[in-house]
Amino acid sequence: MKLGLDIGGTKIEAVVLDDHGAICYRERYATQKQSYASFFQSVVEIIRLAQAAFPLPLTVGIGVPGAVDPTSGLIKNSNILVLNQQPFASELAQTLAIPVTITNDANCFTLSEAMDGSGQGYGVVFGVILGTGCGGGLCVDQRLITGPNACAGEWGHNALPRYDANVDGESALCYCGYHNCIESFISGSGLERQYHSMFNKHAAVPEIIRQVGAGDEQAIELWQRHGDQLARALASIINMIDPDVIVLGGGVSNIDMLYTGLQQRVANYVFGRQCNTPILRASHGDSSGVRGAAWLGAASSRTLTTSNE
Repeated sequence: MKLGLDIGGTKIEAVVLDDHGAICYRERYATQKQSYASFFQSVVEIIRLAQAAFPLPLTVGIGVPGAVDPTSGLIKNSNILVLNQQPFASELAQTLAIPVTITNDANCFTLSEAMDGSGQGYGVVFGVILGTGCGGGLCVDQRLITGPNACAGEWGHNALPRYDANVDGESALCYCGYHNCIESFISGSGLERQYHSMFNKHAAVPEIIRQVGAGDEQAIELWQRHGDQLARALASIINMIDPDVIVLGGGVSNIDMLYTGLQQRVANYVFGRQCNTPILRASHGDSSGVRGAAWLGAASSRTLTTSNE
């Protein structure tokens, strides 16, 4: 039995999967962010409650915003601020006296879709999260690749390919400290930022899409720009690693018209002007992250996955 935790800024979801990938336990809890001590104790309690519900031992995998630094073992780059620079992975394993595998939440998403989602049956799977931010992950033969810097798949913090102020609008400063990161353009928040920059008014993604559907010329112009930016960004992935499939997740990925003509647009920027890469919507939706965390723990126990620990 495989226990997975998906830790987010507002909630923690816990599921247990059986050998067939079916969910046989699911609970949700508020994320305790007042201090690292309260956060840590709440995670320990969540795991113990799940363990108490099953007579058999559970493998444990956890997806977090951020990553485990391969050198220090400390959490880095997390938007749960109390978690940064803490030895969360090692302390949790020591407290529970069992192996615990922890990785970035986008990696969990990708592993989930590679195991039994839209990426199942493909050798090389690149997973993309288009949400508030823009994350990514890479799996090869259902094995998660994290890399020596724990940043494999972090394409959202590469510069937007072929950035042109006349086409893409004003330069954007990313929270990471660099200008014109892909995340600043094609994520949900990036789309909203561009809307405000173009029209000097605010609108959330659902409202922007409603305007596009209603035929608003300004909204359509922005949506066409966003589609071209997404195509450039995805083409950069194909030009570097040429995955067998790209799987999209996150709130923006649920917009049906995102996929209209996307593959041909990507082909315009792929070396050779051809794109045979399927670009698919995630099968498991919002559950992919927590399912991937469960698969992560099980794979780690069989030494089949590369861990950040």
